[in-house]
Amino acid sequence: MHKVVGVLINEKGNTYFFSCNQLDLKKDMNVIVETEKGLQYGKVVVNPYDVEEKDLGFPLKNVIRIATKEDDKEYYKNKEDAKQALEKARNISNQLSLNMRIIDANYTFDRGQLLFNFLADARVDFREFAKKLAQIYRTRIELRQIGVRDKAKEIGGIGPCGRFLCCSTFLTDFNSVSINMAKNQMLALNPTKINGVCGRLLCCLNYEDEIYTEMKKDFPTIGQAYKNADIEGKVISLNLLKRTITIETKNKTLVEVEI
Repeated sequence: MHKVVGVLINEKGNTYFFSCNQLDLKKDMNVIVETEKGLQYGKVVVNPYDVEEKDLGFPLKNVIRIATKEDDKEYYKNKEDAKQALEKARNISNQLSLNMRIIDANYTFDRGQLLFNFLADARVDFREFAKKLAQIYRTRIELRQIGVRDKAKEIGGIGPCGRFLCCSTFLTDFNSVSINMAKNQMLALNPTKINGVCGRLLCCLNYEDEIYTEMKKDFPTIGQAYKNADIEGKVISLNLLKRTITIETKNKTLVEVEI
């Protein structure tokens, strides 16, 4: 058995799982963890639980220690230094006339790497840009091009529902969303209604798609012929929530029938 714990590396990032390394960990503790990019500061968001070795699938990195007050200070210093690095990087980008918009900057806890996320409409040759940054900050520089959904996640905002964006509050992964989901839920295919602030299809189209698919199994399809003891015609609309269908009879009368 391995004792595993879920750790959030940054406030809007993904939850990653680590070996507890015989530490007595609890939810909401701040910890220092070992990652492929070096040491990182994180917060326990999933309490420790036991996993059999055969179910792990891949070796887990370790939680190195519970964060100390000194670690907390170092973490917040890194955040402040990253803000300054972001401003400096934006200035250099403008000087080099690069067609890119730098969204954020983050140091790893051990300052072994400085990561910049940026938006760009096309491929950007940032070799000179990275070289200048490396000369200033004397650490490994990583530049990562992100999409508009990632931008919305980083910046945040209010969705058409009036709530804070799902991606910037609780979603950790971007699942695929297709126009077929909107069709399956019989939504008007109006971009202003089914697109989020990022301009892509609403992530929440995923939430109810499965139940709509399940509910439709009890219903005829639109255009299908319908006949019972009293009514004969064709199905012209469905109301899954009310569990009714609308029938157009041969004399063009509309009749609502319960399923």
